[in-house]
Amino acid sequence: MEIAAAVPFEAPSGPGAASLVVVDPAGHRTRVPVAPLPFTIGRQPDNHLVLRDSRASRSHARILLEDGAYLIEDAASRHGTFVNGKRVTRQALQNSDRIEFGVEDSYQLIFTLDGAELKRLVEQVAVSEKTQSGNLSTTTVGTPAPAVGGNPAPAVGGHLAKLRSLLDLALTLQSSFSIDDVLRSVVDTALTVTGAERGFLLLRTAQGMDTRVARHRKGHNLEHSELRVPRDVIRRALEHRRELLSMNFDPMGAGENLPQNSIADLELRSVICVPLVRIRAGQGSREGEATSIVSTAAQSVGVLYMDSRLGSADLAGGNRELLQALAIEASTVLENARLLEEERAKQQMEEELRLARTIQQSLLPRSLPGDGWLRAHGSSLASLEVGGDYYDVAEVDQHCWSAVVADVSGKGVSSAMLASLLQGALITATREPRALQHRMERLNRFLYDRTAGEKYATIFYCLARADGDFYYVNAAHCPALLFRTDGSHTSLDATGIPVGLMEEAEFAVAEERLAPGDKIVIYSDGVTESQNTQGEFFGRQRLVDVIRAHSGESCNAIHDAIHDAVAAFSEGARQADDITLLVLGFERGE
Repeated sequence: MEIAAAVPFEAPSGPGAASLVVVDPAGHRTRVPVAPLPFTIGRQPDNHLVLRDSRASRSHARILLEDGAYLIEDAASRHGTFVNGKRVTRQALQNSDRIEFGVEDSYQLIFTLDGAELKRLVEQVAVSEKTQSGNLSTTTVGTPAPAVGGNPAPAVGGHLAKLRSLLDLALTLQSSFSIDDVLRSVVDTALTVTGAERGFLLLRTAQGMDTRVARHRKGHNLEHSELRVPRDVIRRALEHRRELLSMNFDPMGAGENLPQNSIADLELRSVICVPLVRIRAGQGSREGEATSIVSTAAQSVGVLYMDSRLGSADLAGGNRELLQALAIEASTVLENARLLEEERAKQQMEEELRLARTIQQSLLPRSLPGDGWLRAHGSSLASLEVGGDYYDVAEVDQHCWSAVVADVSGKGVSSAMLASLLQGALITATREPRALQHRMERLNRFLYDRTAGEKYATIFYCLARADGDFYYVNAAHCPALLFRTDGSHTSLDATGIPVGLMEEAEFAVAEERLAPGDKIVIYSDGVTESQNTQGEFFGRQRLVDVIRAHSGESCNAIHDAIHDAVAAFSEGARQADDITLLVLGFERGE
């Protein structure tokens, strides 16, 4: 009597059930079945999946089932629907596709075909079954199975145990959001596949190899200290040989890479080391993609180590391929965890930057003079979350106002902090012109002592009096423009070097005489250096032309006309520098 060959597992036809892993803005994850169909997504409460985000559209998107395939369809949403970073109107969905809604810090969905992990893993055991069925098909009852690779061929019960273990792993992959649960399941499955006694999953750190999971084949945890093989030995073995490494030896013999005392102390009969590699695009988990972990270019992130003291581990007849597939699953889990950690760190940093931006914006003047003898209108737009520009207008007394526009070198948080420091240093003012010079000289020494010239700032600092006297210090800032009522203009050029650039510097005070109707436009280089999509600069001449065309209008009108002209010129191109603009208007003299 012959035993028939095992029948390979066949997944049911059609896409099967599907789910969405919903990641909310706080990083919490939940699984939602895609049912019923069509499955609607949006802000409105009657959607099957409600996005509690005011930026999402009431009806944002829907998932359909057509011709046996799942599709996502944008419902004419305001910000669009994106699949794997690409905006789509209608597109078929594949397992693990990432769905987003046009806003970086909003919800993210991961489309999953229920059972896809199961199909992929069971196909691996099907290969193993097919490989070994030739040995089993001619074996008569009562006759021992032939040896394969020096070990007895596994019985049908062994195949069932492997299949059961793979099913358990697939269910864990499908339902668990705990990384440690998945990794423990991977180690347990590897022990079932190979017949090894103990399994350890170790991760590479800056200090060496740390144990993440330690398991016995009977299903219980082990103490991490039970792995007494030196971790440096395991690490060196991986560095010299990146593919699966296995060693069988006698208890009193010497292994290929293990020291004699380790073998004698532990009475090891066999050792298996499988490297865990950093999964790159194109590697890993989807159907049709490579499942080999042999890659000299990939960076090893850890190792799946197994050993036996009672017998040799079994790597015959497809077990090697199964073990490699398990290693890829573990590597994918670890890579996903790393990416998730990076994403959370990025979100935390972005949140802190948004808070810093809010604080920085709150430091700008809440109100500017809109009537009286001096009027003003200003704004500051940061190219990044926080900027290195700022402006301020402060009343000294009823007959004198001070104003300042500053631009700190560089970008980012350090420049924003320095800009806030400058604002604090210049927030108080005196009506005496010579005080402008003394204050700038003290500020220059203060900055140079602390930054040694690595951080500096250009500043335009001025006093306007009700009698028409106008005094200013220009520390290498963009020349402000003084426009007269007749359309002529004067350039208020630099009177000194940038603040903080050199230890000793002088900042001369210059003077102009204002007449009613005169306008002073103070700006940062982000205005004139705004670029369009062809890489051209807005330039000073365009700025002069816009001001001249509106010089007879209010400060608000001039300010808005400049901003509109810059926006139209740049055509929505991302700008590399902050844009700060302050317009002062002198209305009457005394």
